[in-house]
Amino acid sequence: MERIYATYWLETGDDPARAAEVIAGEQSSGTFVALATETPELKERSGARVERLEVLGVSSQPSLPGGMPSARYTQCELELSWPLENTGASLPNLMATIAGNLFELRQVSGLRLTSLKLPPAFARAYPGPAFGIAGTRRLTGVAHGPLIGTIIKPSIGLSVEETAQQVRELVAGGVDFIKDDELQADGARCPFDERVRAVMEVINRHAERTGKKVMMAFNLTGDLDQMRRRHDLVLAEGGTCVMASLNSIGLVGLHELRRHAQLPIHAHRAGWGYLTRSPQLGWNYAPWQQLWRLAGADHMHVNGLRNKFSEPDDSVIAAARAVLAPVIEGADVTPTMPVFSSGQTGLQAADTYAAIGCADLIHTAGGGIFGHPQGVSAGVEALREAWVAAMEGIPLAQHARDNRALQAALGFWK
Repeated sequence: MERIYATYWLETGDDPARAAEVIAGEQSSGTFVALATETPELKERSGARVERLEVLGVSSQPSLPGGMPSARYTQCELELSWPLENTGASLPNLMATIAGNLFELRQVSGLRLTSLKLPPAFARAYPGPAFGIAGTRRLTGVAHGPLIGTIIKPSIGLSVEETAQQVRELVAGGVDFIKDDELQADGARCPFDERVRAVMEVINRHAERTGKKVMMAFNLTGDLDQMRRRHDLVLAEGGTCVMASLNSIGLVGLHELRRHAQLPIHAHRAGWGYLTRSPQLGWNYAPWQQLWRLAGADHMHVNGLRNKFSEPDDSVIAAARAVLAPVIEGADVTPTMPVFSSGQTGLQAADTYAAIGCADLIHTAGGGIFGHPQGVSAGVEALREAWVAAMEGIPLAQHARDNRALQAALGFWK
């Protein structure tokens, strides 16, 4: 029988073995008292199993409030498994099983989901990305190297006309990818429909003149009917990408958008911090991104090196490597493209390339492009040349000697 395996960092004030059994019971066939209807046969068939429990250390204080009082709190690595028949190949029910009420148990004073192994049935039930890395490269015409991208800035507050003007400058400057900020959806100052029509007029005219169609990810986040209608407008206007905020629309929302969409889905992780920032609670990125990739995310944000947020570099690189790894071993699921963002400039290019070993990514810089002292075109050129240097193994300062835009950028980026 196929099984689902999840690994957790667990802290408990209880006996670790007893706490592990409580968690396994809560997330499968058990409850807080023994019931006659939970027969040995039923428990053997449907109960979660404790596959592994390894003690890592002890402390005198709990990581989280609300747990059982104790003089000793034990940290462990816990692996549980469930029979696939408990949930079926259903992502929403999988989430309720691996990340449901277990966080709230009194026996738990810390709990974090660190890894997930899914059976091939999930890949059969969910198609994953329709475009991914290869489809994105085909639509943008960028066969090698990263997609050089940016975000409309300021994030919110520009009019339709001001947004279109920014796009005009960016496409003239040679950018590959542009996205709405996640805060810009369908506000009164810059309505979605008007923004799409105005921006796509700019992009389409540029494509007619040059043969290069810049990919613009329009933020269509909303209810299901709104997202379908907004997608269809982008498609009709010649657009090549839509964007949605994952934590806002949920797994079902993304899956239904994927079923409807004829364009790549740029998946934004806005709100990720509340799921992960405490190291003693929530999710690691690796298991979290598996669910969203199966649901249909073509691009997934992973933050960026030396970013403006609180996430350390090793976590960012682990996230990018997770997105580039197979979502299920042996399953034929289209690879998703990682997106680096947040305080990015060309200074991160070499370290990013060295850490992940490829350039199958979108590197977005907002202020790093718009703030270039020589203008937007120079900002795009400088970021692209920083990646040329990274991939050719040339020190950035040396490469800048032959490129004025990059030379000017070095002082600005620092």
